[in-house]
Amino acid sequence: MRARSHNEVASIREALALLGLTGPVEGEALTAAFRIAIKAARPEAAGGSEARFRRTIAAWRLIQRQTAPLALAGPANRPATPPVLAISPLDALRGGVVEVRPEGRRLRVRVPAGLRTGEHLRLRAAGEGGADLYLPVLVRGAHGLSAVGDDLYMTCPVSPRLLEDGGRLEVETHAGPRSAWLVAGHQPLRLRLKGLGLPARGSRPQGHLFVTLEPCEDAPSAAEDLLVRFTRVWTPDRMAA
Repeated sequence: MRARSHNEVASIREALALLGLTGPVEGEALTAAFRIAIKAARPEAAGGSEARFRRTIAAWRLIQRQTAPLALAGPANRPATPPVLAISPLDALRGGVVEVRPEGRRLRVRVPAGLRTGEHLRLRAAGEGGADLYLPVLVRGAHGLSAVGDDLYMTCPVSPRLLEDGGRLEVETHAGPRSAWLVAGHQPLRLRLKGLGLPARGSRPQGHLFVTLEPCEDAPSAAEDLLVRFTRVWTPDRMAA
């Protein structure tokens, strides 16, 4: 038996996981998921590598082969493709209302918190002839956040001096400021903030927030960060007391 190389993808389930998908998708939703995954897998990206880049492409091709129609298949009347329900990471986190246009109509859809790319949202009796309509979900990057599977990703500018000397780093997240300690001489490219990803929903677990640190000369220093936190807590009324 031939040993599997590290670039191969053994199954559709593995291919879907590499693209951050939870179930079969096609069309625009599949293309968008591939673009997000291949961008994160690039060797020059934080956490990316040449092996991951090649496996992502292999996963994309495997899904395409599995979902491609047979050459002789030609249904006379193909059903209309439902529009993609494109939502932002904040909509996926908290829920919200999104507008879609199925078959020329305009509908305002209430989105529950916790949707992932590749899932489907059912609209009862909204399809042709009163049938249920299933909209494929796509979580598009926005507001400095992107989503892959259960997890969220963002970047945070950091002073090069703080990376060299270590110290307390405060990250402004969607859930408010969060603190992390950097060790002198150790420069992590990415931090994981537990439990700040997409909320648990059904069989899907609570995700995490991954923060990529980007050295930036204009980023606040450790001293400036301390001053910001001091002024946030010590208001004039509190100092007078």
